[in-house]
This record gives sequence, structure tokens and C-alpha cells, in this order.
Amino acid sequence: MSTARVVVIGAGIGGLVTALELASNGVDVTVLERAGGPGGKLREVAPGGVAMDAGPTVFTMRWVFDELFDALGLRLADHLALQPVSVLARHAWRGDQRLDLFADIARSADAIGRFAGAAESRGYLAFCERARGIYRALEMPFLRGTRPTPLSLVRRAGWRGLPELLRISPFATLASELGRHFTDPRLRQLFGRYATYCGSSPFLAPATLMLVAHVEQDGVWLVDGGMHRIAQTLAALARQRGATLRFDAPVDEILVRGDAACGVRLADGETLAADAVVFNGDVAALTSGLLGGAVFDACAPAVPTSRSLSALTLNLLAPTDGFPLSRHTVFFADDPAREFDDIFRDRLLPASPTVYVCAQDRGGDEIGATPASGTAERLLLIVNAPPVGDLRPFTQEELARCEAQTFRTLSRCGLQVTRHPERTVRTTPQDFERLFPATGGALYGQASHGWAASFRRPGARSRLPGLFLAGGSVHPGPGVPMAALSGRQAAASVIARLTATGPQRSRRPSTSTSAPTATPGGTSTP
Repeated sequence: MSTARVVVIGAGIGGLVTALELASNGVDVTVLERAGGPGGKLREVAPGGVAMDAGPTVFTMRWVFDELFDALGLRLADHLALQPVSVLARHAWRGDQRLDLFADIARSADAIGRFAGAAESRGYLAFCERARGIYRALEMPFLRGTRPTPLSLVRRAGWRGLPELLRISPFATLASELGRHFTDPRLRQLFGRYATYCGSSPFLAPATLMLVAHVEQDGVWLVDGGMHRIAQTLAALARQRGATLRFDAPVDEILVRGDAACGVRLADGETLAADAVVFNGDVAALTSGLLGGAVFDACAPAVPTSRSLSALTLNLLAPTDGFPLSRHTVFFADDPAREFDDIFRDRLLPASPTVYVCAQDRGGDEIGATPASGTAERLLLIVNAPPVGDLRPFTQEELARCEAQTFRTLSRCGLQVTRHPERTVRTTPQDFERLFPATGGALYGQASHGWAASFRRPGARSRLPGLFLAGGSVHPGPGVPMAALSGRQAAASVIARLTATGPQRSRRPSTSTSAPTATPGGTSTP
């Protein structure tokens, strides 16, 4: 094992976790990343010269990282400072209609009762119990398991877990199931938003996504220094354990000899031999030929019409007024059905968008830090958008119109933001496509539409021996903790192969079975 060599393509969370575990097991690991630093979608930008998160904004499923650090003989608390939040999010509709959800279920139920009535409060408690049951049914056989099939899911659950598994409503949509718990359309809209956490529409995604509610209630934390600190920490630990991390190092091609991956060729022509290759990127980059023809069919082809959501994001350094922002605030559109029709049916920027605002200088509770009046604060605004960055780039007029509507939505709820172009970083679906090629800007792999969508995600082992997969486009799905789980599964699969076959470094890579050079910089990192 100590002489085995593995190349990891992509320094997103999945790739970093893979490298960290492999290096800790004595494997010679090299991570190649086309960007200038680690993180992938867990990225950072600096409008006005001030660094802020520009990707995922919440830390959940802490147990994933506790278990990872425990396996490495470390304590998570010694490396990341985490603060639990009491307010999960503030939600706003037209005028002064506002609702806070709390980590404490009883407090949320009381708030919902005051907001929409006692019947809706009872519906919320039933909804939470249902979400807890779905999570309990799926954690071991699905989240922690290798890529499942419907049959293997039932087999893993066992006869004790089968009753709960049968109650998860896999064939119902999230929107329809929410109608059984809530009559208030605002609450159906609020909890339907959980589908967007995996880049999907609540009108098409399965009801199993109700489990997100339990994930949040189980704990949401703020990371001191921002979410990007997670990537920096994992990268530093991987180096300490002996991994080599190379940035500004795009991979052109995964090399194959015989019937197995045997190395990579970088854009500058350098070749690295390997006993195994881990691709930490969207599988669409493989199936589009961006990593060479020899790995073209290593996974089932990604279908552009099945892509998950993209986004139009604005990172701002700007003062705000008129609305008491929480750390996480959602300003809802008037017509949620039209919003998702615009995106998934018509492939347009939403005419009336829901806007998520992460106020990164504010705390996660009622008495958290609030910037003084007139003081610029770090804001991330996210509007859902169609993943068409490679098919139909939006014009400046379309983008400007969506931005104007975005701020009208905020203003309608009372929030005023004083913007300055020199303190703004805008990222469009076309920009996300450049960052993560072959995705069209989709940020979550394939959308979770229909009961079978989760079973179509590839697992850690590709169809090609020696080529392994990690990241948000593979099992168990998108999001920081899910990507970390995929990285752990990839590392375990690599170790199992190396243990079974032994290192093969004497076999020199060959490009004889590969197609002509793929597009430079063709790797993508979640």
C-alpha cells in the first residue's frame, strides 16, 4: 500500500476528503486542481477587496465530519470553530409577513401558530415527525451506504427497518405531500424550498426530501472564518498527512491502458502514472469527452434536460436598511409554480424570483451581531436559474432585468440595499459553466426529479476499473456533507482495489486507446 500512487482530479470537498483518507493510509496521493486554490463550489470571492463565501452557506450533518476526524485520530473542534445557530432562517413575503424557524421545534411550532393558526402548527409538528421518520429510514441504507438500488435499499434496511422504509412516500412529490400537512400556501412554499437544496423543483422532486427538515433541526452551525475555511482546513490536513496538492494544474485526459485507468495527462503535457484515479468533478465532464475518449462511457451519460438548478448570484459589500436581516433570510416570490415553470420548463430566468440572502456579518440568533446603520456588510444573494450556460448564455439585458426584479422582491418586503458596481461580484450560469465545464452551470449534478433519480447517480466505482468518483454529482448527492461522504466512499473503494490488486506503477500509461486531446481545463470540481 505504501508504494501505491493515486491521482485525485479536483480539490472540492469530495476530492480533499478522498486525498486526506488515502494519505492517512499510506497512499502516495497527488491532487490536481485547475483553479488557484481548494474548495470547488465551496468558493470565496472578494468584492471591494473583502473576502466572503460565494457558495454553500450552512454547515449541517456535523456527524459526517466528526466521524471523519475521529477516523483520522483528530478532533473536529481542534481544527474548525463552529457556533450553533438558534434561528435557522427568517422568511418574508409581501409586506410585513415574516416567519422565523428555529432549531427548537417547539419554538418553530409556536411561531407558526402565531403566523398561520393552530391547525398549521399541528401540521408542522406532524411534518417534523414525518421528516424524522424518513431520515431514520434512509440514513443507514442510503446516506451511509454505497450506491443503492431499490432492491439493495430494502435489503440493507432489513425487516426491522422495512415498515419505516415503506412510509417514506417515494412516489409522491414533495409539493403534494406538503399539502397533506399545510393548508397555508406560504408554508407549502416555504417547506417546498427544501427541494432546491438539491437543485430541484418541489413540484417534481420526491417527498423523501422532507428529511431536510430533520437535518436542519438536528443542527446548523456557523464556521468561524466562513465556509471556505472547511476546504482550507482539509487541504492543510491532507498536506500534513503527505498528500501533494497542485493548483493551476488542469487535467486534459485520464489515461487508460488495457482495461484500467493508469494515470493522467495535464494540459501542459506532463504525464502522471497512477494505480488509481479519482475524479472529483461533475460526471458530465467525463461523459462529454472532456477528459478523453477512453473514459467517455465510464458512467451513464448525463442528460442536459435532467440537470439541476443553476443560479444567478450577487456578492455585495453594501449597507442595508428597512428589514431586520437574519444570517439566513428568504424573500419569497408571489407565484412559486410560475418560478419553477420559468426555470425548468421554459429555461428562462424567473420573472418573479425567490431571493435567498446570506448576511455574513450577522450571527445565527436573535441577538447576533448586526452592523451599525449605514455600515457596509457582506451579502450573498442567490436566485435560482436554469442550467443553460453552455446552450443559451443570457444577454446583459436579461440579466439586468432579473437583477432589477430581484431587488424589487427585496424592496417589496422592506429591505433596501445600497449597491455599488465596484463592490459587486456577479456569477451567472455561463460563469458557473466556465468554472465547472459540461454542466451548463448546474450546481447539484442531475436534478432529483422522480422517485428513481437518486438511484441514477453513479457510485464511487465507475464502469472503468481504476477510475473512481467523488463529489456532488455522485451518490449520496449534493451538499458539503454529502460530498464528504462521497469522498470517504471513494477512498474506501480505492483502498479495497489496491489491497486486492497491489500497486501497478511499473505499467507505464499509454494514450493509444484515448481520443484526441480534450478541451484544456476540462475538469470540474464541486
